[in-house]
Amino acid sequence: MSAIAKEAQTIANSQAVATEKTRPFFSIRNMHAYYGESYIVQGVSLDVRKGEILALLGRNGAGKTSTLRAIARTDNPQLRQGEIWLEDQPIHQMKSYQAARAGIQLVPEDRRIISGLTVEENIMLAKVAPGNGWGLDQIYQSFPRLAERRKQESVTLSGGEQQMLAIARALARDLKLLLLDEPYEGLAPVIVQEIERILHSIKPLGITTIIVEQNAVAALKLADRAVILDTGEVAFAGTAKEVLDNTELRREYLAI
Repeated sequence: MSAIAKEAQTIANSQAVATEKTRPFFSIRNMHAYYGESYIVQGVSLDVRKGEILALLGRNGAGKTSTLRAIARTDNPQLRQGEIWLEDQPIHQMKSYQAARAGIQLVPEDRRIISGLTVEENIMLAKVAPGNGWGLDQIYQSFPRLAERRKQESVTLSGGEQQMLAIARALARDLKLLLLDEPYEGLAPVIVQEIERILHSIKPLGITTIIVEQNAVAALKLADRAVILDTGEVAFAGTAKEVLDNTELRREYLAI
């Protein structure tokens, strides 16, 4: 482990002694997760404030997607140790559907758009779950492209429009923590800008976002803070500006 990684882990360990009264809006404490016997997430700890955008970065295979999936309590990877807290709710004790009801919504890289349904039907299906998500009018006001295509079969949308639909479905549910896995992949710059506009617009509403993105510079310019993973461990935790300003850090862990 490098000196930077050791320092980051020391900070993470010291944070782990915080009491529930001082626990932030969302926190992970010493999380370990496995795919079978493959040890992927190795003691990750992090904090996110309410309404904050956190960029979760690292090279391919660093454990970024696995960390998001563990937060969302998917079956894989398997969480074997550690705690996940959202507004003092013990997410680590929940199944995936319970975590979703608690306000954690994962938008995976493949978006999971349901074929055979229109744009509006995809959104309405998300609203079947209990909670106080956005109504159609609010969604269409924020996503005018989706309003124009509301009766169009969802799988015929462009990649960028499907990404907007995936985010809109998350907002249609009772959303507190939005987990985005590679939301910019394959999208034109104009669509990326549209998604960034939407993410900025939900910050004042108290919706918190963790974004995993290979386009690290774009993610850092969007984010308030950043956590860099290296082989499943936290190598850096600090502000997004610190990463943008630190050439050595970016070269070592992000290859940029």
